[in-house]
Formats: sequence, structure tokens, C-alpha cells
Amino acid sequence: MRTGPSVQALADAVSSRVGAARFNLWFQGNATFVPLGGRIVVATRNQHMQEWLEHTFGTAVKAAVAEVYGADTTLRWAVDNLPLEETRSEENGARSEDKKSENRDRGAARSEDKKAADSASKSALRAPHPAIPQVDLFGDPVSQPKPKVKRPDPEAEALARPISSQRTGRRWKSLADFVSGPCNRVAHASALSVIEEPGQGANPLVVHGPVGTGKTHLLEGIYAGMKRQSDQRPCYVTAEEFTTRFVQASRLGKMSAFRRQFRECSTLLLDDLHFLATKKATQEEFLHTFDALVADGRQVVVTMDCHPRLADELMPELLDRLLGGAVWGLMPPDPETRLEILRKKSCGPGPMIPDAVLKALANTLRGNVRELEGAVNSVRHYAKVTGRPADMATAREALGDLLRHAVRVVTVADVDAAVCTTLRLAAGTLQSKARTWAVSHPRMIAIYLSRKHTAATYGEVSKHFGAKTHSTAVAAEKKVRAWLDKNASVAIGDREWSVKELVDRIERELQR
Repeated sequence: MRTGPSVQALADAVSSRVGAARFNLWFQGNATFVPLGGRIVVATRNQHMQEWLEHTFGTAVKAAVAEVYGADTTLRWAVDNLPLEETRSEENGARSEDKKSENRDRGAARSEDKKAADSASKSALRAPHPAIPQVDLFGDPVSQPKPKVKRPDPEAEALARPISSQRTGRRWKSLADFVSGPCNRVAHASALSVIEEPGQGANPLVVHGPVGTGKTHLLEGIYAGMKRQSDQRPCYVTAEEFTTRFVQASRLGKMSAFRRQFRECSTLLLDDLHFLATKKATQEEFLHTFDALVADGRQVVVTMDCHPRLADELMPELLDRLLGGAVWGLMPPDPETRLEILRKKSCGPGPMIPDAVLKALANTLRGNVRELEGAVNSVRHYAKVTGRPADMATAREALGDLLRHAVRVVTVADVDAAVCTTLRLAAGTLQSKARTWAVSHPRMIAIYLSRKHTAATYGEVSKHFGAKTHSTAVAAEKKVRAWLDKNASVAIGDREWSVKELVDRIERELQR
């Protein structure tokens, strides 16, 4: 009985030519040698692998086939796309009757050769990656429908990736670039303490304030500082992104992956928590995440646009957790801080702005940090394109509209409207003769704020609110000052208000 060379002999011959390491790397598990009569088929896992192997190792494989099976043996490359038994069946069905007669006449020797080839083919079929040539009897490609490939779900993949790995291209702000002043000094110091001793101080840390006062800068600075520590895995996320991921996880049934993303971090930094105000289900999920992190001694830092007590739509349980930590406010920058911000923003390449111009802008512009940064950029760009020095004349031309609208005069009527808007009172309520607490308490607070934020005299304030003499305004201002000193609460309608928090909310309304 005569048997043909084994597939292993061919594999050894190829390995000796390309090297054992390269053979194990590129052929093992990616391609299979299949002897089919007078032809050797190299079946690969996909089209890309076939092209790579044929281009890189085609000469070596051809030489190995000639050595093991003879120079007249044909070498074919194919993609593993059809079951081998089907291919052999098609070949047998395509043979002509003359060929069948010739095979029968050649006797037992030919039969034994065929059995050996079948045996080798079946051995290849049992290999870890079975050979599936994509050729017919004559070596022509066989057209077959492409198998359906399950496409990956990008949303599911995003939920499986850590939050930190998805923000590699972002440029994080540093606390070293944060300009500290009376309006933000305590919040800045608290952010530094979080980096130095996360989870050891007040937990959570809540930073609140109007837009453009540096809340996100502090949060990014904490993240950047903790990323430099090898033992820390901070997680920075906006409340909007947290909500989006929560909705996706709920829809895809991936809640375990969602929770794992946020509960395995060392510090959770959530920006704009007030975004969750009307989203009860998301608030509940954040509450559970919050409890899990704090119970494990890990730090939580959140930012809001107002004091937590002034966020009406927050769950009482979540509000209670926030008030259990440190709550620090950021105010719009004072003149000294505005000047330092302008100086810091004016450093760098480009026309230099004289300090006298910066001082004038600091005294004129009363907006937030973004407005100050925009003013510096406008002056420097205008000076560059016009070829003029960045002096005061250039600044006036560049910031004409901004300077005209910078000084906003607050009137007693503005204070009246802000109080009514905050407490949801009808317009004109504070000017009525009503003496109930629901009207008199808001009226006294409006009188106090009118004296604080306007240049109106006691007589003018009293006249606006319907009092007969200025002594009414004097008494009201004194009363509210006493409330603030004692941190007292007052009943307005069916709700008990902290006077300090109420004044803060009305002042925020005035700034809009």
C-alpha cells in the first residue's frame, strides 16, 4: 500500500524555510494545508490573511510543496469559506465518465492513493482551523453568499470602556492656572485638598456659582492633578453624559457595565449636577452610586449653578447627602481678581497689552471669567490685524459694543421684579397695601436689596413700595440685616425660607 506525504511534513518544510517563530505566528491557526489529489490548497481564515501570506511567504510555500509533493504539484490559495466535504463532493460530481472508468481500471493502487488523500483531507478537516478552499475542480473561484456578520453595537462598546479612556484627546485645565481671590479662595483651597488627600476631608465637595466663575476649571484641575498619581483612577463626567449613559444602559440591558464604570473609580467628578433636577430615575441611580463610593471612602466632587437648597427638583435624599459635605460658592470676580485674570490671560504669544489698559478693563468690565478672556482675545486680535499697538484707543475700538453694555444700572424696579420672579408673586404684589407675612416679608427683603444694589434713597425706595415715610424703608433694612446676622428663616406662603439663601437666589436673578 502506498501513502502520500503527510500534511505535517509539508508544515515542517514550510517552517524550516520561514523560521519556526514566523511560522507559529502567521500560519498556526490562520492557515491549513489541504492536499487534494495533485493539488495543494492553502486555506486561510479571511481574504486579508490570504493576500498577506501569499505575498510574504508564497515563494517559500511553493518550494516546500515541490520538495514534499513533487514539482508537478499545483499550489492554490483559497479563503476558508466552504465546508471541505461539499467541495470534494462538487469535485467528484464534476468528474467525467471517462475519468471514472480510468480510475476503476487503475486498480487497487489507485484506490489506496485515493484513500490516503481522503484520510489526509479528513485529518485537515479535524484540525483546529479546518481547511475550506474556495475553488472548484479546475481551480476557479467558487461564488458563495457571504456569511452574515454581527456588527458590533457602538453604544454597547462605549458602555464597556472606562470613562477615562474615552477622553484621551481633551486638554485638561490645571489648578496652577486658576486665579484665586476673595470670590473663590475657599473653593480653590478645597480643590487642592482633594488632590492631596482624596476622601480624607469633607465628602462630598459641592462647588456652586453662576456661569463663568470657574466651577468646571476647578473640577478639571482636580482630575488633571489626580491623573498624575499612579494609584488614582479619577472619573470625570458631566451630568448630561451620566444621564445619556444611564438611558443607553437601561435600553441595552447593560446596567451592570454602567455601574461598574462609575463605582470602580477612585474619585467621581460630576459637572452640572443641576442637570438632573427633573430626572428622578437618573437621580436615584446617582444616589446609589454616591452612597457606594462614599461608603468605600472614595471622594465625590460635584458642581451646581446654585446652592443645593435652592435646587427645587432635587430628591430630598440626594439633597441631604450633598449638605452632609462641604458646600462652597463661587462669586463673580471682584476688581482685584478681574485684574489678575486679565493679566494671566494676556500672557503668551501676540501683542502685549499694557497694564494700564488691563486696569481700565478690570474697572469697566463686570462680567464673568469668559467675558474677560474674550475681551483680551478681541483686543490682541484687533491689534494684530490692524498692525496697531494694543493701547486704550485700540481697546475701545475692539470692545466698543461690550464696553457700552458693561455697566448695567440696577433700579428699584429691577429688584422688585427679581423678588416677584423668585417667589412667584404676581407683578405689583409688593406695592400693595397688604400686611400679611406672605407680602410683608418679601417687601422687606426687596427694600434691603434696593438699598444694597441701587443708588436710590430711603425716600425713593419707600415711595416705590407704597410706604408713607422713609422710616419704613429704614426699619425694613435693619430687620433684614438682623435676620442675616442670625441666619434666620422666615415663612413666606406655605414654605419656610432661609433668609440668606433667599437673598442669594434673588441676587442671582438680578444678574441675569
